[in-house]
Amino acid sequence: MGPTLTAPACTSPPHRFDRRYVLRRCALRPGHRLRDTARFRDMIWRLTPAGPQAHQDVGILNFAKVPENFLIVAKELFYALLAGPIPAGETRPAVVSLRLYFKELVRFFTWLDQRPLQRCQRLESVTGDDLAAYQKYLLARLPAKHQTRVHARSAVRLLYRWRSQLQSDRLSFDPRHVEGWSESKKRGRENDTDRVPEEVMGPLYVWALRFIDVFAPDILTASAHWQQPVRRRPHSPGNRTVKTRLTHVLDTYLQQRKPLPATRFGALHLEALAAEANCATSSIELRYWNLVEQAVSAVGLDEGTPVDVPVRGQLDGRPWAERIYVTKGLHTEVRHLLRMLQTACYIVIAYLSGMRDSEVKHLRRGCVRIELDEAGHPYRWKVNGLAFKGEDETHGVPATWHVGEPVTQAIAVLESIHPPQVDLLFAPPHPGVRTTATQVAPSSVTNLRLRKFITWVNEQCARYGRDDAIPDVDRRPWHLHTRQFRRTLAWYIARRPGGVIAGALQFRHQSIQMFEGYAGTSDSGFRAEVESEQALARGEHYMAMIDAHEHEGLAGPAADEAERRLADFGHRARFQGQVVTDERRLQRILKRHDPAVYPGEFVTCVHDHPKALCEKARRGRSEQLPDHGGCKPLACRNVTLTRDNIAAWLRVLERIDRRLAAQPALPPLRERRMRARREEVIDFLVANTPEGTIP
Repeated sequence: MGPTLTAPACTSPPHRFDRRYVLRRCALRPGHRLRDTARFRDMIWRLTPAGPQAHQDVGILNFAKVPENFLIVAKELFYALLAGPIPAGETRPAVVSLRLYFKELVRFFTWLDQRPLQRCQRLESVTGDDLAAYQKYLLARLPAKHQTRVHARSAVRLLYRWRSQLQSDRLSFDPRHVEGWSESKKRGRENDTDRVPEEVMGPLYVWALRFIDVFAPDILTASAHWQQPVRRRPHSPGNRTVKTRLTHVLDTYLQQRKPLPATRFGALHLEALAAEANCATSSIELRYWNLVEQAVSAVGLDEGTPVDVPVRGQLDGRPWAERIYVTKGLHTEVRHLLRMLQTACYIVIAYLSGMRDSEVKHLRRGCVRIELDEAGHPYRWKVNGLAFKGEDETHGVPATWHVGEPVTQAIAVLESIHPPQVDLLFAPPHPGVRTTATQVAPSSVTNLRLRKFITWVNEQCARYGRDDAIPDVDRRPWHLHTRQFRRTLAWYIARRPGGVIAGALQFRHQSIQMFEGYAGTSDSGFRAEVESEQALARGEHYMAMIDAHEHEGLAGPAADEAERRLADFGHRARFQGQVVTDERRLQRILKRHDPAVYPGEFVTCVHDHPKALCEKARRGRSEQLPDHGGCKPLACRNVTLTRDNIAAWLRVLERIDRRLAAQPALPPLRERRMRARREEVIDFLVANTPEGTIP
């Protein structure tokens, strides 16, 4: 348990609750005892012992900020919210919400105390005009912060809703009935969290994977070497003397022209030098300091104290770092790299799983479950954890997420960072920190580390002349924070065929409409944005096919129709012999003369609504657009095949053949189905491709 925060006692008149513990009704975190927590008489109430989630920084309530006239009533209110009887019709608020309520009530009490002419000494004297004036104050002070104003008014209403538990002073009327107190604002269900731009997310994800795949072994080796306790090796009387051993070490530095190790403050790291010479620091200081000074004057001091392990990870054919230091500059580099590695793991997990920050922070050792097929190959990865939002249990309920292999690799690295006795994967990744293994960094700290990760990457790119730095957006570094990963993944999932259903399942939403609002697929223009992007991509694909004359060599039942449509589009998209390169002009042409040819991996759909089998499967819910998720390529007459489509089908046949030939043999039913599928594909290709396509 961390050190107890010493708080000054209240100097107000005695109160009958003075000796009561304010957290007496709260479930305390492991390692905390009620007798060490705050009492009513204290001016500072620490809420951290009662935080239900390991990553939450619930902080303190500092009553020294409350004007003296309202001090006791403020204490009575928050004692009631924490430990008092609950009034009829009310529920006890979460501990994490109390600091926000406290902040807003400090604002309100301070405003009351500082009013120049109508200064209120007690809540009983507050009138409706006072509250109307406070609402005008909020509108003037916080004009663009609607939600903050909502919280401010909600905090003031607590003084009325919990009035039965206040003894020293009370608000005698409901603020909600004051004219001008509330404000109306139409709120949609659209998620307004920014998604990470593609130009930022791409290199950010690549560098996170580099940390996990390339840098992690070196960082973990250096960390293990650094954390080993320095012990002097025993030596017998026949061993060399201290002077001989020290001289040998110093001669090695001199011969290699290697500077001596330094502390983070730029002084000689005497402990590291003594460990190399297997002697005590006092022996060097008292008897052989002159030898050390001579060596320092000859080769100088290093940037820090390097770890005596080689860097083996390669990046573009060379080591990703020259050396790894124990200390370098004003920080411990091994510790810094461990934090960067943990941040990289956070990026991969949060981005690819769709977990919230609280869910990522509560992952524990052994949370991964891998399912194998008959041949022993992994085909499904699951992560078990806790979900919090929308659940009745404040301590979370068990939940499972389906993830990809990179997430499980990141979790394996996190398990390697910590010793076996540490259970939480995002506990502090190094010893010597004043937090216990049951605590993890709050969201605010993680946001800071995400931005430091971007800074580290860009510094490395500038140092080694790389061109894959994480770019600025609008000439500023992207302000990355934890909520954006889930929002970004939702946006990508929603753009895929059948993605809305898959997203609703992965994000544990109660309805498809809820996920649509989260992903940005409601009336805000998301659908129009996606359709515009897809249409532009199709237009550019059309022009590339036409320029390479690929539209003349198509196969399949709709090949002639595809060639006619694309030739007509190419004629309209050219102007005086030049191909259209302006995106806006291409979009205008597409809007008027879209050939409705939709490229895919296995088929290119030449969409004709009456013939489309995917449209008929919708049973009256047609949007006059192809449904790639419901495509029946082997039977539909709207199918045409490009060279890439044919190559994709041949790869399917190769996979089927390898699986049929693999050992152990497939179960009979599955084998029959795979052979039937193989025959269907072969018949389809024989009927729709030139002779000799199938080897």
